[in-house]
Amino acid sequence: MTRLTNPQILDAGLTDWRTVTNHIAARFATVDFETGADFVAAIAEAADEADHHPDITLTYPAVDVTLMTHTEGGVTEHDIDLARAISMLAVDRGIAAVPEAVQLVELALDTVDQSEIDQFWSVILTGSPNHVDEDTVIDPGGRAPVLWFQEAEPHAVPAQRFHLDVSVAPEEIQRRTDAALEAGGIIAWETPHFRVLQDRQGNRACICWAEGRNEGPHRAVDAEPVSEEQAAPEEA
Repeated sequence: MTRLTNPQILDAGLTDWRTVTNHIAARFATVDFETGADFVAAIAEAADEADHHPDITLTYPAVDVTLMTHTEGGVTEHDIDLARAISMLAVDRGIAAVPEAVQLVELALDTVDQSEIDQFWSVILTGSPNHVDEDTVIDPGGRAPVLWFQEAEPHAVPAQRFHLDVSVAPEEIQRRTDAALEAGGIIAWETPHFRVLQDRQGNRACICWAEGRNEGPHRAVDAEPVSEEQAAPEEA
């Protein structure tokens, strides 16, 4: 099945749906949880009949649905057909679409050499170094936003003002840390309830856990930083 262009998707006339990157997405205002759960069950039945399955998020006031054909890396007629069927299920139940509320958040990281850091960030976001797809880290479990690497000119390591906090189960802490170190990272510093990992280019992320939190005020003296020599990114 051929991947459709954006004009072809628009020509399909899916008034409930909007194109976001390589997906089509819709939000349906189900108002309450029971209505939403019933709607999700109907979508699941239609998806099984079509042998094509969307990503669905059920919250109290709404159901969010995202469609793409993974083998083609974008939207195909399979997605268009299922989108139409889902919209009809909503009409039958008196559920309104809210197309202006559709949103997809992705992360972008400037880098002079993607190969130095992509496996590190795959580990941070997915737990495995094996989820790099060309210039993008994609979590197959849908737990993390997409991260893509933007080619940049060589530059000094900036003072970072934005970082990711990734909260994990206690049994995952050391395994993910070890995998990040294997992918070229270092432990920059840590406290009793989070660990700061750093890639080869100086970008940092925190692996966080619940133990040690809400047991009193956080104090800077809890931190155990590594030396400046250890924390400095390796020369390219």
